[in-house]
Amino acid sequence: MPIAHITELFRASLDFQKFLDHIPMGVLIVNPERHILCVNHGFEALTGFSADQALGLPCRDILRSRQCMLHCPVQKALDTGETQSLETDIISRDRQRIPVRMTIAALHDNQGKTCGFIETLEDLRPFRELGEKQRQAYSFSKVVGRSPQMEKIFQILPVLAQSDASVLITGETGTGKDLVAEALHQSSERSRGPFIKVNCGALPETLMESELFGHMKGAFTGAHENKPGRFRLAHGGTLFLTEIGDLSLSLQVKLLTFLDDRIIYPLGSTKGFPANVRIIAATHRNLEAMVKEGLFRQDLLFRLNVARVHLPSLREREDDIRLLLDHFLITFNQHLKKSLKGYTPEALKILLAYHFPGNVRELRNIVEYAVNVCPKNTIEISHLPAYLTSIAFSQESAPEKSHPAFFSPQATEASWNTVERQMILNALVQAGGRKSKAATLLGWGRSTLWRKIKQYGIDA
Repeated sequence: MPIAHITELFRASLDFQKFLDHIPMGVLIVNPERHILCVNHGFEALTGFSADQALGLPCRDILRSRQCMLHCPVQKALDTGETQSLETDIISRDRQRIPVRMTIAALHDNQGKTCGFIETLEDLRPFRELGEKQRQAYSFSKVVGRSPQMEKIFQILPVLAQSDASVLITGETGTGKDLVAEALHQSSERSRGPFIKVNCGALPETLMESELFGHMKGAFTGAHENKPGRFRLAHGGTLFLTEIGDLSLSLQVKLLTFLDDRIIYPLGSTKGFPANVRIIAATHRNLEAMVKEGLFRQDLLFRLNVARVHLPSLREREDDIRLLLDHFLITFNQHLKKSLKGYTPEALKILLAYHFPGNVRELRNIVEYAVNVCPKNTIEISHLPAYLTSIAFSQESAPEKSHPAFFSPQATEASWNTVERQMILNALVQAGGRKSKAATLLGWGRSTLWRKIKQYGIDA
C-alpha cells in the first residue's frame, strides 16, 4: 500500500500515517463500501487488532458493535450527510466489551462526492470509572452526602469499622444514626455476625432488662421458658443500643458491668455467659447535660464514648439536600416501579428552602409521599405534602418577619404528624388492610408501624 501524504497544508508534505498515530484515540478510515483502509496506533491499542489484521475487512467485523448490527452509523451518515456521534460499545480481540463514543464523518473529494468515512473511537472506561468513584465518594454504605461535614464522617467511618471500640453516635432525630450504625457493622470484620438493634426507650425497665440480658425459666411470674436476650443473640456481631439516653440508671449499671468484664448474667441465673459483642450506642439527647443532672452515669458515658460520631442536622448540610432529593427519587422510582424524571422548578424551590426539622427522615418521607401521589412524569407543587405549600405561601405573604414560622420545627410538627398519619392510611388502603405489606410499602419495620398506628389512634 503506498504511503499517503498530506500536501499543501504546510510547506512540506506530512506523513499521513504518523499524523493519525498522534491522535489520542482510535481512528479508522473506510471506503464507501465500509472496508477499512487504514487505522492508527490508538485503534490498535483499543481493539487489540493490528493494522495488518484489520485492513481490507468490513469495519463491523472488527468493531463488532451492537450499533453496527442494529443501525449502521456509517450508513446513516451516508443517508443524512451529517456527522454521527453516539455512545455504544465494541468487542475487543480478547472479547472484552469496551464502552466508546463513536463519531463518523464523511470524506469528500474535490467535486464534493463522498469517497469514504473517518471514524473515531473514544474510550469511555476512564470516565465511567471516575463517575463510579465520585458516586462512592458521596456515600458510605447507605449513608449519602457530599457536604464538608459528611465528607469528614465518611473519612472516619472506615477506620472505626475496623475497630472493636465502642462507638457513640449523636445527632438530632432523623439524621440517620441507625444507618451509620448498620454501616459500621456491615463494613467491619463482624459483618457475617448478627446486627441486633434495641430501642432503650421502647419498653419499661422490668421488661427491658429481660430483653437485653435474657432470663431463666421461673425467674419471675410469666417466665415459662428460658430467654437468651439480645446480648446473647448478638454474640459474634454488633449490638446497637438506640436511644441510650432513655436507659434507666439501674440498667446503666448492668451495661457498665458488661463493658468491664464482657460477661452477661441472665435474670435468675448465677452463671455468666461471655458475650463477644461490639456495642454501638446512639442518642439525640445531650448526655453530658444528663450527667450533670444525675440522669446518666458519667463512667458509662466514658465507656461508650471511646469514639464519637456526630451527625449534623440537614439544615447544617444544605449542600446535601438536592443530592438526597435525587437519591430518594431514584430509590422510590425503583421501589414503586415508576419513572419520574425529577421536580418542577417551583416544587424544587419549595423543597430547597424548607428547613427540614425532621432531617433526612422527613425529606425521605416527603419524597416517598410525592412519588406515591404523582401521576405525571415530574413532581409538581400539588404533589408535595400540603403543609409544605401552606408554609411556603405564608412565607411569601410575610417576608418582613425575621424568623418566620416556615423555619420553625414547632410550627411544622403538627402538620407533619397529619401527613404521616395520612401516609399510613394510604399504605393500609393500598395493602388491603394488611399491616405487614403496609409496613413494607412505607419502608418501616412492623413494630414501627404498630407504634405509629397506636400513636395516631388509627382504627386498623
